[in-house]
Amino acid sequence: MLHVSASLFSVLVSLAALTTQDIEKSFLLNNPRLIHARFSTRDRLNIYLPEPISFSDQLSDQQAFFLFQNIFRRYSTLEFFPESKISPISEEGRSFFRARWSFRDNTNNDRFVFRVFFLLQQEKPPASVHTQGLRPPGLDLPTLWKITEIKAEKI
Repeated sequence: MLHVSASLFSVLVSLAALTTQDIEKSFLLNNPRLIHARFSTRDRLNIYLPEPISFSDQLSDQQAFFLFQNIFRRYSTLEFFPESKISPISEEGRSFFRARWSFRDNTNNDRFVFRVFFLLQQEKPPASVHTQGLRPPGLDLPTLWKITEIKAEKI
């Protein structure tokens, strides 16, 4: 039983690492598709970004994709790095990830630094994966970490 628990924990940790890598790559490559894959499709995303972006609202995953597409067109990432590992904040399957993002405005070369906070929620893959024969019978699908909230503060 202990071996199974340790294996399950290592799978969850590796999935969390993949999530943070996708977030990091998305910002470093200014690629909204990578972060879009990590947005929750079940819940609306709460997004708050201070000036110069000045945005605060609840969006669907598609709306959030277009928001980040516009952000990455106007602002170029200079650096993006994690300031923390994913850390559980409750027994409800939520975790918190914090990163530092520096970027420049492509229109005037002004530079900014944000501390960005990502709230992640564990989600099972959609039921369609079960019906497409993509998993062996009797095998539970891994839980994925999905972004449900993004907040930033200017530093």
